[in-house]
Amino acid sequence: MYKILFSFVLTALIASCGKKIKVQEDEIYSSHLQHKVMLTILNTPVPSDKEDLNLLIMNDGQDFQQLHMKEILDSLWKKKLIQPLLVVGVHAGDREQEYGVADKPDNQNRGSRANYYDAFVDDELYFFIKKKVSIRKFKSVAITGSSLGGLSAFDIAWNHPNKIDKVGVFSGSFWWRDKDVADSSYDDNENRIMYEKIKSSRKKPKLQYWFYAGGKEENGDRDKDGVIDVIDDTQDLINLMIAKKVCSSTDITFKQYPNGEHNQQSWSHQLPDFLIWAFGK
Repeated sequence: MYKILFSFVLTALIASCGKKIKVQEDEIYSSHLQHKVMLTILNTPVPSDKEDLNLLIMNDGQDFQQLHMKEILDSLWKKKLIQPLLVVGVHAGDREQEYGVADKPDNQNRGSRANYYDAFVDDELYFFIKKKVSIRKFKSVAITGSSLGGLSAFDIAWNHPNKIDKVGVFSGSFWWRDKDVADSSYDDNENRIMYEKIKSSRKKPKLQYWFYAGGKEENGDRDKDGVIDVIDDTQDLINLMIAKKVCSSTDITFKQYPNGEHNQQSWSHQLPDFLIWAFGK
């Protein structure tokens, strides 16, 4: 189904009995994407019963250093705040084309390969990880990302709730639209791609959702209500899911930080909260 060009032995990585967070680099060749995908893999010490191990797939794995991912994971583990966890950071390829909403490019034809990235995660990466860990089933599986990577993570989780239990979205690009906002016929309720996808869907995937948006991420305010678009777009999506009874309001967490900016530093500050929400003891 897919060909692995180069791989460190992940089983040796996670079999370590040490108490520190382990870090490893790996790569996989994706038949769907037709290129190599770099991975940064972190793990806490692994329990004797591997099925107590949780999995987190993260978009934009190339940003782990800027996010201080290892230091955060190490701190939470030492404080006994999280369960055993394997984190797989997927380095972005052609980010503007591979991230987005599967089968629905935006008005500038960005996200044209999002369906291939979706297939890579579902059909190749997930099984690659399970095989390397030699595990039948993870205790729980989550996917997360920021900005356009957050939109991608949400879409993948929505499409594959049979494999994914939770999704975290940092400053998600839910403004992603199929018509230019300057077009006189533009309508938030019709032209925001993910909003329209959920509105027209009958699905009620069994997922839990965590969202974050910062108050200083942008100046955009399409509806002139004094609330920036990244917050409005996220809140509109949440309100839609609740109105359609996609899930209970208790399955949705929305965190806002007034001084949060659209960068890795701000997202890093929110990571501990997300990790405890997703994998807390």
